Amino acid sequence: MKLTELFDKNKLSLSFEVFPPKTDTAFESVKQATEEIAKLRPSFMSVTYGAGGGTSKYTLDIAKNIKERYGVATLAHLTCVSSTKETVKQRIADMKEAGIENVMALRGDLTPQLEASDRSHWAYRHAVDLIRDLKESGADFCIGGACYPEIHPESANQKEDIKYLKEKADAGCSFLTTQMFFDNNLLYNFLYKIREAGITVPIIPGIMPITNANQVERAVKLSGSFMPQRFKSLVDKFGSSPAAMKQAGIAYATDQIIDLFANGITNVHVYSMNKPDVAEKIQSNLSDILG
Repeated sequence: MKLTELFDKNKLSLSFEVFPPKTDTAFESVKQATEEIAKLRPSFMSVTYGAGGGTSKYTLDIAKNIKERYGVATLAHLTCVSSTKETVKQRIADMKEAGIENVMALRGDLTPQLEASDRSHWAYRHAVDLIRDLKESGADFCIGGACYPEIHPESANQKEDIKYLKEKADAGCSFLTTQMFFDNNLLYNFLYKIREAGITVPIIPGIMPITNANQVERAVKLSGSFMPQRFKSLVDKFGSSPAAMKQAGIAYATDQIIDLFANGITNVHVYSMNKPDVAEKIQSNLSDILG
Protein backbone atom coordinates (compact mmCIF):
# COMPACT_ATOMS: atom_id res chain seq x y z
CA MET A 1 0.00 0.00 0.00
CA LYS A 2 1.25 3.47 -0.87
CA LEU A 3 1.74 5.56 2.25
CA THR A 4 -0.06 8.53 0.73
CA GLU A 5 -3.22 6.42 0.93
CA LEU A 6 -2.78 6.30 4.71
CA PHE A 7 -2.34 10.02 5.28
CA ASP A 8 -5.93 10.77 6.25
CA LYS A 9 -6.50 14.32 7.43
CA ASN A 10 -9.43 13.17 9.56
CA LYS A 11 -7.80 10.20 11.31
CA LEU A 12 -4.90 10.30 13.75
CA SER A 13 -2.13 7.77 13.21
CA LEU A 14 1.23 6.74 14.61
CA SER A 15 4.11 5.05 12.79
CA PHE A 16 7.43 3.69 14.03
CA GLU A 17 11.00 3.46 12.75
CA VAL A 18 13.33 0.48 13.14
CA PHE A 19 16.83 -0.27 11.92
CA PRO A 20 18.34 -3.44 10.44
CA PRO A 21 21.15 -5.45 12.06
CA LYS A 22 24.77 -4.74 11.24
CA THR A 23 25.76 -8.42 11.25
CA ASP A 24 24.27 -11.83 10.46
CA THR A 25 24.50 -12.90 14.09
CA ALA A 26 22.28 -10.02 15.20
CA PHE A 27 19.62 -10.61 12.56
CA GLU A 28 17.26 -12.81 14.57
CA SER A 29 17.20 -10.55 17.64
CA VAL A 30 16.58 -7.46 15.51
CA LYS A 31 13.93 -9.29 13.47
CA GLN A 32 12.16 -10.25 16.69
CA ALA A 33 12.22 -6.66 17.98
CA THR A 34 10.77 -5.34 14.72
CA GLU A 35 8.07 -8.00 14.81
CA GLU A 36 7.07 -6.99 18.34
CA ILE A 37 6.61 -3.42 17.09
CA ALA A 38 4.69 -4.65 14.04
CA LYS A 39 2.26 -6.44 16.39
CA LEU A 40 1.22 -3.00 17.67
CA ARG A 41 -0.36 -2.43 14.23
CA PRO A 42 1.11 1.02 13.52
CA SER A 43 0.01 2.87 10.40
CA PHE A 44 3.38 1.97 8.87
CA MET A 45 6.97 1.14 9.78
CA SER A 46 10.10 2.55 8.22
CA VAL A 47 13.32 0.54 8.03
CA THR A 48 16.58 2.47 7.89
CA TYR A 49 19.63 1.87 5.74
CA GLY A 50 23.20 1.39 6.94
CA ALA A 51 25.96 3.86 6.18
CA GLY A 52 27.44 3.10 2.78
CA GLY A 53 24.74 0.53 2.10
CA GLY A 54 26.31 -2.08 4.37
CA THR A 55 22.94 -3.31 5.62
CA SER A 56 20.93 -2.87 2.42
CA LYS A 57 20.01 -6.56 2.21
CA TYR A 58 18.80 -6.56 5.80
CA THR A 59 16.70 -3.46 5.16
CA LEU A 60 14.75 -5.30 2.49
CA ASP A 61 14.55 -8.53 4.52
CA ILE A 62 13.10 -6.72 7.56
CA ALA A 63 10.71 -4.58 5.50
CA LYS A 64 9.46 -7.57 3.50
CA ASN A 65 8.94 -9.66 6.65
CA ILE A 66 6.93 -6.92 8.38
CA LYS A 67 4.74 -6.43 5.32
CA GLU A 68 4.12 -10.08 4.48
CA ARG A 69 3.82 -11.55 7.98
CA TYR A 70 1.98 -8.74 9.75
CA GLY A 71 0.32 -6.79 6.96
CA VAL A 72 1.93 -3.53 8.08
CA ALA A 73 2.83 -1.05 5.35
CA THR A 74 6.57 -0.50 5.15
CA LEU A 75 8.88 2.29 4.07
CA ALA A 76 12.37 1.16 3.05
CA HIS A 77 15.17 3.70 3.28
CA LEU A 78 17.65 4.10 0.44
CA THR A 79 20.77 6.26 0.61
CA CYS A 80 23.02 7.29 -2.24
CA VAL A 81 26.06 8.94 -0.67
CA SER A 82 29.20 7.96 -2.64
CA SER A 83 27.19 5.34 -4.62
CA THR A 84 27.54 4.76 -8.34
CA LYS A 85 24.62 4.87 -10.77
CA GLU A 86 25.03 1.14 -11.32
CA THR A 87 24.83 0.40 -7.59
CA VAL A 88 21.67 2.45 -7.15
CA LYS A 89 20.11 0.88 -10.23
CA GLN A 90 20.68 -2.57 -8.73
CA ARG A 91 19.26 -1.53 -5.38
CA ILE A 92 16.15 -0.17 -7.07
CA ALA A 93 15.76 -3.50 -8.87
CA ASP A 94 16.17 -5.35 -5.57
CA MET A 95 13.46 -3.21 -3.99
CA LYS A 96 11.07 -3.88 -6.86
CA GLU A 97 11.73 -7.61 -6.59
CA ALA A 98 11.07 -7.49 -2.83
CA GLY A 99 7.69 -5.86 -3.46
CA ILE A 100 8.65 -2.56 -1.84
CA GLU A 101 6.18 0.20 -2.69
CA ASN A 102 7.45 3.02 -0.48
CA VAL A 103 11.00 4.39 -0.51
CA MET A 104 12.62 7.00 1.72
CA ALA A 105 15.18 8.68 -0.54
CA LEU A 106 18.13 10.08 1.41
CA ARG A 107 21.61 11.27 0.66
CA GLY A 108 22.94 9.59 3.80
CA ASP A 109 25.27 10.77 6.52
CA LEU A 110 28.78 11.86 5.67
CA THR A 111 31.26 9.84 7.69
CA PRO A 112 34.57 11.56 8.56
CA GLN A 113 36.20 9.56 5.76
CA LEU A 114 33.61 10.69 3.21
CA GLU A 115 33.85 14.31 4.39
CA ALA A 116 37.58 14.25 3.68
CA SER A 117 37.23 12.61 0.26
CA ASP A 118 37.03 14.22 -3.18
CA ARG A 119 33.31 14.54 -3.95
CA SER A 120 33.70 16.08 -7.39
CA HIS A 121 33.16 12.77 -9.19
CA TRP A 122 30.29 11.49 -7.06
CA ALA A 123 27.24 10.45 -9.08
CA TYR A 124 24.99 11.60 -6.24
CA ARG A 125 25.72 14.81 -4.40
CA HIS A 126 22.26 15.36 -2.93
CA ALA A 127 19.08 13.40 -2.20
CA VAL A 128 17.27 15.16 -5.06
CA ASP A 129 19.56 13.32 -7.51
CA LEU A 130 18.36 9.99 -6.09
CA ILE A 131 14.72 11.12 -6.16
CA ARG A 132 15.01 11.93 -9.86
CA ASP A 133 16.53 8.51 -10.62
CA LEU A 134 13.78 6.78 -8.64
CA LYS A 135 11.15 8.64 -10.66
CA GLU A 136 12.90 7.83 -13.92
CA SER A 137 13.46 4.15 -13.06
CA GLY A 138 9.98 3.13 -14.15
CA ALA A 139 9.23 1.71 -10.70
CA ASP A 140 5.95 2.96 -9.26
CA PHE A 141 7.35 3.98 -5.87
CA CYS A 142 5.78 6.33 -3.37
CA ILE A 143 8.82 8.44 -2.55
CA GLY A 144 9.49 10.14 0.76
CA GLY A 145 12.17 12.64 1.65
CA ALA A 146 13.64 14.23 4.75
CA CYS A 147 13.30 17.78 6.02
CA TYR A 148 14.66 19.79 8.94
CA PRO A 149 12.24 21.95 10.96
CA GLU A 150 15.18 24.01 12.21
CA ILE A 151 17.79 23.96 9.44
CA HIS A 152 19.89 21.37 7.66
CA PRO A 153 23.34 21.42 9.30
CA GLU A 154 24.97 22.11 5.92
CA SER A 155 22.66 24.93 4.83
CA ALA A 156 23.70 28.55 5.14
CA ASN A 157 20.24 29.60 6.34
CA GLN A 158 16.65 28.39 6.44
CA LYS A 159 15.65 30.23 3.28
CA GLU A 160 18.30 28.33 1.31
CA ASP A 161 17.28 25.10 3.02
CA ILE A 162 13.62 25.53 2.03
CA LYS A 163 14.63 26.31 -1.57
CA TYR A 164 16.42 22.96 -1.82
CA LEU A 165 13.51 21.26 -0.07
CA LYS A 166 11.14 22.53 -2.76
CA GLU A 167 13.45 21.03 -5.37
CA LYS A 168 12.96 17.63 -3.70
CA ALA A 169 9.19 18.04 -3.62
CA ASP A 170 9.13 19.16 -7.26
CA ALA A 171 11.38 16.24 -8.26
CA GLY A 172 8.82 13.71 -7.08
CA CYS A 173 8.63 13.43 -3.29
CA SER A 174 5.10 12.44 -2.25
CA PHE A 175 5.70 13.32 1.39
CA LEU A 176 8.42 14.58 3.74
CA THR A 177 9.35 13.32 7.20
CA THR A 178 11.05 15.69 9.60
CA GLN A 179 14.24 15.18 11.50
CA MET A 180 13.73 14.97 15.27
CA PHE A 181 12.82 18.14 17.15
CA PHE A 182 11.99 18.84 20.77
CA ASP A 183 10.09 22.10 20.53
CA ASN A 184 6.81 21.90 18.59
CA ASN A 185 6.76 25.64 17.97
CA LEU A 186 9.74 25.17 15.67
CA LEU A 187 7.67 22.77 13.56
CA TYR A 188 4.65 25.06 13.40
CA ASN A 189 6.86 27.94 12.24
CA PHE A 190 8.53 25.67 9.68
CA LEU A 191 5.19 24.51 8.28
CA TYR A 192 4.06 28.09 7.77
CA LYS A 193 7.27 28.93 5.88
CA ILE A 194 7.27 25.91 3.57
CA ARG A 195 3.60 26.28 2.68
CA GLU A 196 4.32 29.91 1.87
CA ALA A 197 7.14 28.67 -0.39
CA GLY A 198 4.72 26.44 -2.30
CA ILE A 199 5.60 23.06 -0.76
CA THR A 200 2.25 21.30 -0.49
CA VAL A 201 3.13 17.62 0.12
CA PRO A 202 2.23 16.04 3.49
CA ILE A 203 4.74 16.67 6.28
CA ILE A 204 5.12 13.89 8.84
CA PRO A 205 6.68 15.09 12.12
CA GLY A 206 9.39 12.79 13.50
CA ILE A 207 9.55 12.44 17.28
CA MET A 208 12.50 10.91 19.11
CA PRO A 209 11.82 9.60 22.63
CA ILE A 210 15.00 10.26 24.60
CA THR A 211 15.07 7.41 27.10
CA ASN A 212 18.75 7.60 28.05
CA ALA A 213 20.71 10.71 29.01
CA ASN A 214 23.56 9.60 26.74
CA GLN A 215 21.23 9.98 23.74
CA VAL A 216 21.04 13.74 24.20
CA GLU A 217 24.55 14.52 22.95
CA ARG A 218 24.13 12.21 19.96
CA ALA A 219 20.75 13.71 19.09
CA VAL A 220 22.19 17.22 19.10
CA LYS A 221 25.19 16.15 17.03
CA LEU A 222 23.06 14.38 14.41
CA SER A 223 20.38 16.98 13.95
CA GLY A 224 21.57 20.18 15.61
CA SER A 225 18.25 20.14 17.47
CA PHE A 226 17.37 22.93 19.86
CA MET A 227 16.87 21.61 23.38
CA PRO A 228 14.22 23.62 25.27
CA GLN A 229 14.95 24.44 28.89
CA ARG A 230 12.04 22.23 29.90
CA PHE A 231 13.73 19.26 28.29
CA LYS A 232 17.15 20.15 29.72
CA SER A 233 15.63 20.28 33.20
CA LEU A 234 14.13 16.85 32.67
CA VAL A 235 17.53 15.39 31.76
CA ASP A 236 19.25 17.17 34.67
CA LYS A 237 16.70 15.82 37.14
CA PHE A 238 16.26 12.25 35.91
CA GLY A 239 19.32 11.55 33.73
CA SER A 240 21.22 9.69 36.46
CA SER A 241 18.40 7.18 36.96
CA PRO A 242 17.88 4.96 33.88
CA ALA A 243 14.34 3.94 34.86
CA ALA A 244 13.25 7.48 35.72
CA MET A 245 14.86 8.93 32.57
CA LYS A 246 13.13 6.35 30.40
CA GLN A 247 9.74 7.14 31.93
CA ALA A 248 10.30 10.89 31.70
CA GLY A 249 11.54 10.66 28.09
CA ILE A 250 8.50 8.68 27.03
CA ALA A 251 6.23 11.16 28.81
CA TYR A 252 7.92 14.10 27.05
CA ALA A 253 7.56 12.46 23.63
CA THR A 254 3.93 11.60 24.38
CA ASP A 255 3.24 15.20 25.34
CA GLN A 256 4.78 16.42 22.08
CA ILE A 257 2.58 14.06 20.08
CA ILE A 258 -0.58 15.08 21.95
CA ASP A 259 0.19 18.73 21.24
CA LEU A 260 0.77 17.96 17.54
CA PHE A 261 -2.55 16.12 17.30
CA ALA A 262 -4.32 18.94 19.13
CA ASN A 263 -2.96 21.44 16.60
CA GLY A 264 -4.14 19.70 13.47
CA ILE A 265 -1.30 17.26 12.75
CA THR A 266 -2.78 13.86 11.97
CA ASN A 267 0.24 11.63 11.24
CA VAL A 268 3.26 11.36 13.55
CA HIS A 269 6.36 9.18 13.10
CA VAL A 270 8.24 7.89 16.15
CA TYR A 271 11.94 7.06 16.03
CA SER A 272 11.45 3.98 18.20
CA MET A 273 14.94 2.55 17.63
CA ASN A 274 14.05 -1.17 17.83
CA LYS A 275 12.58 -0.71 21.31
CA PRO A 276 9.19 -2.45 21.41
CA ASP A 277 8.60 -1.42 25.02
CA VAL A 278 9.03 2.25 24.17
CA ALA A 279 6.77 1.99 21.12
CA GLU A 280 4.14 0.10 23.11
CA LYS A 281 4.16 2.59 25.99
CA ILE A 282 3.76 5.60 23.71
CA GLN A 283 0.95 3.93 21.82
CA SER A 284 -0.71 2.94 25.09
CA ASN A 285 -0.45 6.51 26.36
CA LEU A 286 -2.37 7.60 23.26
CA SER A 287 -4.87 4.71 23.07
CA ASP A 288 -8.06 6.74 23.53
CA ILE A 289 -6.71 9.64 21.48
CA LEU A 290 -5.88 7.41 18.52
CA GLY A 291 -9.25 5.68 18.91
